[in-house]
Amino acid sequence: MKKTILEAKDIQKFFYDPVKIQVLKDITFKIEQGEFISVIGKSGCGKSTLLYILSTMDTDYQGELWIDGIRMSGKKEAELAKVRNEHIGFVFQFHYLLNEFSVLKNVMLPGLKLGKKSAEELEHIAYEKLKILGVQQEALKKPNQLSGGQKQRVAIARALINNPSIIMGDEPTGNLDKKNSEIVFGIFQELCQEFNQSLLIVTHDNDFAAKTDRIIEMEDGRIINGN
Repeated sequence: MKKTILEAKDIQKFFYDPVKIQVLKDITFKIEQGEFISVIGKSGCGKSTLLYILSTMDTDYQGELWIDGIRMSGKKEAELAKVRNEHIGFVFQFHYLLNEFSVLKNVMLPGLKLGKKSAEELEHIAYEKLKILGVQQEALKKPNQLSGGQKQRVAIARALINNPSIIMGDEPTGNLDKKNSEIVFGIFQELCQEFNQSLLIVTHDNDFAAKTDRIIEMEDGRIINGN
């Protein structure tokens, strides 16, 4: 049996501004190890709100969230920060690389923060991740010397540094042209197929979504397909 990496049980979310509005309704689904899942739906359907809850950044919800067998609901912020760093890799629409550091150091940063490996070990791991993503030759450059597609590949390498249980992406190809979007998709697919990495990607790109293992479609705060 495949291992369940993420499980959402009956998640509800309300906004109070100024009246009570329910933005997520009865969200229940599982992600297994090695699954590549996309979340689609019109703007305002609750995709990003759901991603913030699943990534433990938003704790103001009802229901239960489990990541790698650990119950997230009710944990303190310091515990959640540790879970985020250890179990979740993030790839956003914007790469958020720091121009004052080299590409290699940018990739190492979440590992240095976690503090489980020495800087020497992390340097080696970071280089290996850059190699998987085909940008090892850029390791000593600063991010502002790279193209948009290269920056996003470095951001994916950074997301992989702590060998997370799951990678979550919020429109990771949103700023890329078609060619680079296809490259990033290919990288995600390789991570899934060759490294058994679980991926949950929120996207507006239906072509991207169509090629993933499973599509979760949302409408008005509910999952209407694919859970």
